[in-house]
Amino acid sequence: METILTDCVHHSLRHFMYRNAIFMCERLCSEFPSETNLQLLAGCFLQNNQAYAAYHILKGTQMAQSRYLFAISCFQMDLLHDAEAALCPPNEPGAEIPNGAAGHYLLGLIYRYTDRRRSAIQHFQQALSLDPLMWCAYEELCVLGAAEDASSVFGEAAVLCIQKQCLHNRFENLHTLNDDLNSASARNNNPDDVRSRQSKQAQINNLRDIPTNYHGQVNLGGPASQIANGSSNISFYNTPSPVAAQNLQLSAIAPPPLCRNTQQNGSSLNSLGTDSSRSTVNSIIQAPRRKFVDEGKLRKISGRLFSDSGPRRSSRLAGEAGANTNASGAGAANNGTTNSTKYLGGSKLNSITFRSMAVRKGQSFANENIDEGIQNEAFDDSRSNASLSVSSSSPSSDNRTLEQGATKSVGGSLTNDAKIINGASEILGLLRILGEGFRLSCLFRCQDALDVYHKLPYKHYSTGWVLSQVGKVYFELVDYLEADRAFSLARHASPHSLEGMDVYSTVLYHLKEDMKLSYLAQELISTDRLAPQSWCAMGNCYSLQKDHETALKNFQRAVQLNPRFAYAHTLCGHEYVALEDFENGIKSYQSALRVDSRHYNSWYGLGMIYLRQEKFEFSEHHFRMAFQINPRSSVVMSYLGTSLHALK
Repeated sequence: METILTDCVHHSLRHFMYRNAIFMCERLCSEFPSETNLQLLAGCFLQNNQAYAAYHILKGTQMAQSRYLFAISCFQMDLLHDAEAALCPPNEPGAEIPNGAAGHYLLGLIYRYTDRRRSAIQHFQQALSLDPLMWCAYEELCVLGAAEDASSVFGEAAVLCIQKQCLHNRFENLHTLNDDLNSASARNNNPDDVRSRQSKQAQINNLRDIPTNYHGQVNLGGPASQIANGSSNISFYNTPSPVAAQNLQLSAIAPPPLCRNTQQNGSSLNSLGTDSSRSTVNSIIQAPRRKFVDEGKLRKISGRLFSDSGPRRSSRLAGEAGANTNASGAGAANNGTTNSTKYLGGSKLNSITFRSMAVRKGQSFANENIDEGIQNEAFDDSRSNASLSVSSSSPSSDNRTLEQGATKSVGGSLTNDAKIINGASEILGLLRILGEGFRLSCLFRCQDALDVYHKLPYKHYSTGWVLSQVGKVYFELVDYLEADRAFSLARHASPHSLEGMDVYSTVLYHLKEDMKLSYLAQELISTDRLAPQSWCAMGNCYSLQKDHETALKNFQRAVQLNPRFAYAHTLCGHEYVALEDFENGIKSYQSALRVDSRHYNSWYGLGMIYLRQEKFEFSEHHFRMAFQINPRSSVVMSYLGTSLHALK
C-alpha cells in the first residue's frame, strides 16, 4: 500500500496534478507516518507554491533532507534567520550542510540578503567547487563582483570533478545492485517464498506497469535521497502565493533559477546531454528503500538499472556530444572579428535573414542528433526487453540476469570514460564563453563582453537569454538603437521569457517609442501579471506619458511582488524625484542598495537628489561610489565632474 501511494504521488506531481498529489500524500502520511513521507508531503506543497504549509509540516524535524526543505520554505517566506538555523544548527557548529552544492548555494543567498557578502561569496564558491555546472552560483558571484575568470572556474579541474561524480554514481548503482542480489539470494533459499512466488506472479505482472521511478519527477522522499531542485520543481522564482509573506522571492536572472540549477553533486553528469534534465534526475535520487524486495521489483530493477542506468545514459550523452563536435567546430571556425557582421546583436541584419540563417544552420545539426537519438533509444529498448524476458523465463534466473547485466554495465562504463570527458569538456567550453561574457558585463566592461558573446556558436548566440544579455550591454553603452534590436530578437526567439524585459522597457522609454512600449507592457502583463518585469514595463509606459503617480503605483506593485528586485526600487526612486518627493526617493534608492550594493543606478540617483539639494559633498560621495562600480559610464562621469566643480 505504501509503495502504491508513493508512486501515485510521484505520478501526480509529474503531471502537475498538485491537488491530487497533496491529497494522496496526506493519506500516505496518515497510514504510514514517517519523516520521509512528511518530506514528500512538504515537497508537494512547495511545488504548489504553499511554502507556509511546508514550513508547518517540517518544523522541528531533524533529518538533513527535512532541514533543507524547511530552509527553502523559510527562504520563500523571508524568514532568513530560521532558514540559516535549519541549514547550520546553532547547537551543531560542525554539522554538514545538507544537499551539498544546493545547500551551499541556498546558504549563500541567505548570507547575501543579510548583508554578509564575504560569507556569501565563500558558499557560492563552495557550491561551484562541488558542482561545476551550477551556473546560478557563478551568476551570483558575478553580481557580487567577486567571480573569478571563467576559464579557471570551468577549466580542467571542473572536467575531473564531473568525471569523479560520474564514477561515484556508477559505484552507487552497483552497490545498490549488490544489496538487491543479496536480498534475492536470501529469499530464494526460503522454501515458503518459493512456494508463494507463483501465486503472486499474476499480481506482480499487473503492477509492473506502475512506474516506480517517474522520469521528470524529483523524489522528495527517502532516507538517503537528496533533492535536486531543477527548474521544474522547488524554485525560488515561482509566482507568489496569495499569502503576503509568500511574495518575497527572487527575480529571475537566468533560467531560473536556486533551484532551477541547484543540483546535488551526483547530478552534474546528467546535465551534459541535450535531453531534458528532468529525465535523469530521478535515476540518481533513488526511490525510498522498502523492507522487502520481491521478484517483480527485482525485474524492474534489472530493466531500469541496465537499460536506463548511468553508464548507458552516459554513452548516449557522450554520443550526442560527439555528434555535436563537427557543428561546434564549424561554428568556432567562423568566430572572430567578422562575427560583428554575422550576429544580429552587433549589426543590422533583418528578421528575414535571421530566420533563413537559423534554418540553414539548424537543419543538419538537428537531423544528425535526431537520427542518433532514435538509434540509441532503439538499442536501449531492445536491451531492456531482453533483460526482462530472460528474468521472466525462470524464477531461478533472477540472480544470473542481474549478474550478467552488472558485468555488461561495468565493461561498457570503461569505454565511456573518454566520451564523458569529451562531453564535459564541450559543455564547460561553452560555459567558459557564457560565464566570461556575463562576468565582464557585470563589471561593465561592455565592449569586452560583446566580443566574448560574439564567440558563441550561432545556435547559442540566437537564444533569448544571450540576446537579452547583449541588449543589456548595449543599454549600458547608451546605444539604445542596437539595444532595441537585440531585445527585439530576444522577444522573437523566446516570447515567453521575461529576462531583461524591464531593461528593454527603459530602452523604449529613452527612445520615446510610446507605441512599442505600450504594446510590450500589454504583452508582458498578459504573459505573467505576477512578474515584476511586467509592472516595470507598465510603469515606464505611464512615466513616458508624464503620469508619474500612476507610474509610481505600477513600480510599487513590482516591489510588492518581489521586494528583492533592485531595479524596481530604483524606478520608484526616479518617480519620487520626478514628483519632487526627495525623502521617499532616498528611501527607495537605499532599499535598492540593500538588495544589491553594486546597483550603481541607485548610487547615481542619490547623487542626483543631493546635487539638486546643493549638498555637494554628499552628491560627490554618491557619484564617486557609482563611478567606482561603473567607471565607463559617461553619464556618471559627467555628474561627478559637476559635483567636483561645485566643490571647486
